[in-house]
Amino acid sequence: MRFHVITLFPEMFDSYLKESILGRAIKEKKISVSFTNPRKFVTGKYKKIWPDGNISAQVDDRPYAGGPGMVMMAEPIIKAVETTLRKIKNYELRIKNSKTKNPKPKTLIINFVPSAEKFDTKIAKSIVGKYTDIIMICGRYEGIDARVDKILKTKKLSIGDYVLTGGEIPAMVLIDSISRQIEGVLGNFDSREEERTSSREVYTRPEVLIHKGKKYKVPKVLLSGDHKKIEEWKKSK
Repeated sequence: MRFHVITLFPEMFDSYLKESILGRAIKEKKISVSFTNPRKFVTGKYKKIWPDGNISAQVDDRPYAGGPGMVMMAEPIIKAVETTLRKIKNYELRIKNSKTKNPKPKTLIINFVPSAEKFDTKIAKSIVGKYTDIIMICGRYEGIDARVDKILKTKKLSIGDYVLTGGEIPAMVLIDSISRQIEGVLGNFDSREEERTSSREVYTRPEVLIHKGKKYKVPKVLLSGDHKKIEEWKKSK
C-alpha cells in the first residue's frame, strides 16, 4: 500500500511515522508514505520573490460572498494531486516493463470533511481490498475550494463530528488504521482488535496491585483457565 499525502506541513508526520509499528512497516516496505506540498505549484501574483531571495507562496484567498477565515485555492491542490497521479502512472509503466507480480495501481483520492461519511474499520478493510494507492488531501484554514472535489472526484471522509486545524491528523489516523489491515504489518495478524474477542478491560502482572494501601485484584475468571467463562466475561464488558 502506498500513501500519498498532499499537505502544507509534511514535517508533522516525521515522528509518528518513524516510531513503532508504522516505522517498521515502512522499513520493511509493507507500506510507503510520500508527501507533496501544494505551495510548490503556486504561480502568478500568489508567488513572490523577496529582495533577500526568499520565496513566499500563498495557497489561500478570501471566500466569495464573504465569511470568516481564508479558503485554500483549488489550482495548487489539483496540480499537486495530478503530479502524484503521474508518479503512480509511471510506477504502473515500470510494472509492465518488469517481471514482478505487483497488482496494477488503483488509486483512491480522499478529502477530509467533518460532516462526511465516518471512517471505520469496515472502510479500512475495503480500501485495502480495492486500492494500491491512497491520495489524502489535508485541508487547512476554512476549508478547500469545492471545485477540488468536483474535478478530482474525491471520496469525502470524516474521523468524527468535530473540526480540526487541518487534515494532517485524519491522514495519520487513516494511515495507521489501514496499515493494520495489511498482512505483515502487525507481528501477529490476529492481534487486530476487531478480529478477536476483546473487552475494554485488560489486565497484566502483578495479580494484586497495591495502591495507597488498597488492593486491586485481577478478576478471578481471568485466572481460572476456563476459556469459555473467560470469553463470556469479555463479551459482557
